[in-house]
Amino acid sequence: MKAVIKVMGVILAAMGGYVLLSSFLAGTLPMRGTQVGPALRFPWRQAGLTERQAAAHLLSRFTYGAMPGQVDAVVKMGLENWFAQQLAAQDQDDSLEEILSRYDALELSNVQVAETYPRNGQVIRMAIRDGVVDKDSVKADRVAYRQVIRQYMEEKGYKRQQELFRQFFCQKILRAAYSENQLQEVMTDFWFNHFNVSLTKNDCAEFIPAYERDVIRPNALGRFNELLLKTAKSPAMLYYLDNFSSSGPARDTAQKRARGLNENYAREVMELHTLGVDGGYTQQDVTEAARVLTGWGVRLREDGDFFFNANRHDQGEKVVMGHVFPAGGGYEEGVDLLNMLAHHPSTAKFICHKIAVRFVNDDPPATLVDKMANTFLEKNGDIRQVLITMVSAPEFWSAGALREKTKSPFELAIGAVRSLHATIDQPMQLYNWVTRMGEREYYYQAPTGFPDKGAYWINTGSLLSRMNFGLALAAGRISGVRVDLLALNHGHEPESARAALLIYGHLILPERNLDATVKRLTPMLNERDSTMTTPAVEGDPMLAQVVGIIIGSPEYQRR
Repeated sequence: MKAVIKVMGVILAAMGGYVLLSSFLAGTLPMRGTQVGPALRFPWRQAGLTERQAAAHLLSRFTYGAMPGQVDAVVKMGLENWFAQQLAAQDQDDSLEEILSRYDALELSNVQVAETYPRNGQVIRMAIRDGVVDKDSVKADRVAYRQVIRQYMEEKGYKRQQELFRQFFCQKILRAAYSENQLQEVMTDFWFNHFNVSLTKNDCAEFIPAYERDVIRPNALGRFNELLLKTAKSPAMLYYLDNFSSSGPARDTAQKRARGLNENYAREVMELHTLGVDGGYTQQDVTEAARVLTGWGVRLREDGDFFFNANRHDQGEKVVMGHVFPAGGGYEEGVDLLNMLAHHPSTAKFICHKIAVRFVNDDPPATLVDKMANTFLEKNGDIRQVLITMVSAPEFWSAGALREKTKSPFELAIGAVRSLHATIDQPMQLYNWVTRMGEREYYYQAPTGFPDKGAYWINTGSLLSRMNFGLALAAGRISGVRVDLLALNHGHEPESARAALLIYGHLILPERNLDATVKRLTPMLNERDSTMTTPAVEGDPMLAQVVGIIIGSPEYQRR
């Protein structure tokens, strides 16, 4: 344990407080299969990088981590062509889709989910309705009661929601680890976090798998205004931020039971989804926007889940940020409002700053954000074009831009699996490890989503968890996740721990100068050899220790 504490101390010092600085640019999007012209070449040479270093930088930013040999593949294809291919997001994922086909809940519509995976409270109410249990005896004999409910669900063909969520978690792990369309998966994660909804809210939980599948992923590289509108109409968002219950003034007796105006979604769509907290709106604008969006609700149908209830819509005149919505408007004025917000200059700057934070550093240069925001406005919110502008700028390739983002637990786990070319048979084991390291996917309760700052992820406890994860993965002690460390080195066993550190350091951390890392980690290996034990793995426990320590090293925490 003393050795572990010492290791943590060394890593903490090396991380230097986790204030990360970096910058970012982008290229140009040709049609799939075409070549990028000379005028669109990424300016990595001007930054003094080799082509391999530039390829490694692209992979660190736009994938969940380079796989063995992938730097060579990107160089062979050409950096710009590889990026264009990722922007197109049309690579075949046949092997991944075959794996995902084993999960029978992933393609269900919201109607089918509601019919197959009812919430616990719904099951109880239906069982009481059908005379299976008595409402007064629900809490009398818990064991007998659970058995009756379990039998009732089996007879009706109902399944527990936890099984739906388990399959959903597994597909997240598998897509991130195996998809050829890595940029699309990274951007899906980015936009889900931006338009966050949470499984902690029961009303919206069952709709979240379809939300990611049908709303976020297909639009992750499209136009922002289209993505915004589709999130606003999703049952997951309508329930999460309560807009499904928002209604205008009652016009007759039947409407008097309506809950009235709810400003939750209107506030968050302006503060978090579009304009930003300093975007130039007032509380009155929030109230007026909420009035515009009244009547937006849910009616589950196979042809679509959104339902506009004209009877609950506020028919009066509204004024939002100086824009007048005349009396008598309906659904379309909500669309117009969201379109207005999506194209506002404050939105362009807010969204582009957030993208730059994700892909460049925690405090991206204002000059870069301005370039991206100009493209956002000029190109009608085209997310691909914004990414192109980002990657084409000199800031992205500057020395201060390299390895200046801290990996989240999910990025660390998936990156490690990819770098070791691991086989994932039980994705939930990785999901549980990510949770243990501090990132419980889909359960972040606040609408802000997870903070994208290095300081949020790194502390002494999290570093210890990361080191333990690295050691467990390398030693083959994560059930259902298989690694073959010798295969990474073409079957050759290193002569010593130091030799292993050099060989696997270059394999796992491609194109990085590892002099400082080797110097820092070598004493740790010696100390671990004399004072710590790691359960032996078939082959070489020393090698597992070396690889585990590399994954837990400060250098590996950065991307």
